[in-house]
Formats: sequence, structure tokens, C-alpha cells
Amino acid sequence: MDSGSAEIVFDCAYFRLYKDGKAERAGIAHETAPAGLDADTGVTSKDVVIDAATGVAARLFMPTMRTATTTKLPIVVFFHGGYFIVGSPWHPLFHRYVNSLVARARIVAVSVRYRLAPEHVLPAAYDDAWDALNWTVSGADPWLSEHGDLGRVFVAGVSAGANIAHNMAIAAGVKGLHAATPAPARIEGVILLHPSFASEQKMEEEAEEFWKANKKRWAAIFPDARGGLDDPRINPTAAGAPSLAKLPGERLMVCTASEDTRAPRGRAYCEAVRASGWRGEVEWFESEGEGHGFFVPDHGSREAVKLMDRVVAFLAGH
Repeated sequence: MDSGSAEIVFDCAYFRLYKDGKAERAGIAHETAPAGLDADTGVTSKDVVIDAATGVAARLFMPTMRTATTTKLPIVVFFHGGYFIVGSPWHPLFHRYVNSLVARARIVAVSVRYRLAPEHVLPAAYDDAWDALNWTVSGADPWLSEHGDLGRVFVAGVSAGANIAHNMAIAAGVKGLHAATPAPARIEGVILLHPSFASEQKMEEEAEEFWKANKKRWAAIFPDARGGLDDPRINPTAAGAPSLAKLPGERLMVCTASEDTRAPRGRAYCEAVRASGWRGEVEWFESEGEGHGFFVPDHGSREAVKLMDRVVAFLAGH
């Protein structure tokens, strides 16, 4: 291996990414949790294939239906985090988080498995997410058509998944969804948990080392990005990006953490949406003393519970 291919561009607990586009993933990144009935919450999950050709799949979650009812439940399309490089709906941490959200909020959830970089460079993940969102709003699975309210769809994600959620929402607002159902599907809200955004211009509040590492990582996983970190998919306010006023739905929730290096971008995103003329309601919530994505591994901590309470309230509409 030559010195160029051996150069590490990003290194963390879950993976090591090299300049030549290869990645070494830690063992914890490959852990899985089975689908099925969760005895503690009563939530049932199952795995479905959305597109066999690309491998796009999802884990569906549904709470216990205590009585026969015609009342349908909100649907949350959820995108996991992991730098676009690791993670899946069946990783134990993401499985637990979505399972708990479904139990607390009484929703139907579609947790999407998109293709991962660097083996599948971006925009593969965005293409997969768009296919999964349109599959969901078509009511393709009986859990969605029989128990889900396609007029109350939420798009959500954490970290890289929150970046994907933003991009799916803005695409829906610009292009419209492809659902072919008797009643058109509607995105009611968007939930971005510790979103991953960046730009070629470092913000004053951003750590120099992290910004540089993020820039190298993005170049490795999206070599054809337009303008590098000023591609609209990572910089929603870049020149030529779709207007944030095109976001669909009525409500947006952006959550950050005070010790997260990505927090300044999340706050700036909120302000940009407000300044865009978007007519919806913007809610911002910051967890104090916590770092990036803390609520996934530290599921039962005090701050994680507070954040979950806010997300559940947002989904309930109050």
C-alpha cells in the first residue's frame, strides 16, 4: 500500500476512513438486533425489502394496538446516523431508539437502510432515501396502509440521517412526492436531531480540526459533490441551493447539544429557515452539557429523556 492510499482522512470509534476511499469498520459497527416483539414496550418490528436491486430496505415498527380502532397513527420515516459510513436500522442502538420512540409517541415508524459510503459514494444514500420515502407514502406495506395516517407523515433523522431528512424534505417540497394513493400523502413535520451540515467557509464557532477533518471525509465519500462542502446537500444555504421556504409541512424541530461541534450549524439552519419566509413553525431545542448524538447510546440519561419528551410532544402537535 502506497503512502497516499494509507493516509487516514477520518478516524473515530466506529471506523477509519482512508484517502483512497477504503474504510475499516470496528466490530461494534456490525452489531445487530433482531426484529420482532419487544416484551418491555409491546412494540413489534419487521424487516422489509424496498428495492432488491439496490438493497434498500427498512425496519418497520408498530406499537401494540390495544383495541380495534379506525384511528390511524402518524408515520415517521427515520434515517439513522453514522457519518454516511456506518449504522443501520438493526444496529442495537438505533433499533432501541426507534423502538422507544414508537412506544412513547404511538406512531408507525419506517427506519431506512440506505447504502453506505465509501463503497457506495454519495449521492447513493440520498437516492435510496428518496426511494424509501416514496415507498412509504405509497402505503406499500399493510402496516402503513391499514394503521398509518398518510396525511400525517414526519421525516426525521439523527446526524448524517438528519442531513438526509432535510434533503428528503426539501426534495418533497420542490418536486412533490410520488405517492399514488387515493388521498395524497402529506408531510406534516420535519425533525432534525443533531444535523450534520458544513460549508467551505468555516464558522467562527467551529473547531478548526473538526472542520478540516469533515472536509476531507466529505471529499472521500462524495467526490463529485458540487463545490465540495458548498454542495447544497451538505450546505443548505449555499448559492444555488433550493430555498428553505420550499420545506413542506407546517412544523420543523431542530435539536442540538451544547458540546457538539456541529451545534453552530444547527442553530444557523434554524435562523436561515426563519429568514427564508417559510410559513411554518420552527422549534429549536438544545441539550445542555451533552455531545453529538448522546441520546442514542445514553438512552436513559436525564438529558436523553428530556429530549425524547420534546420529540414526543412535537409529534403529538403540542
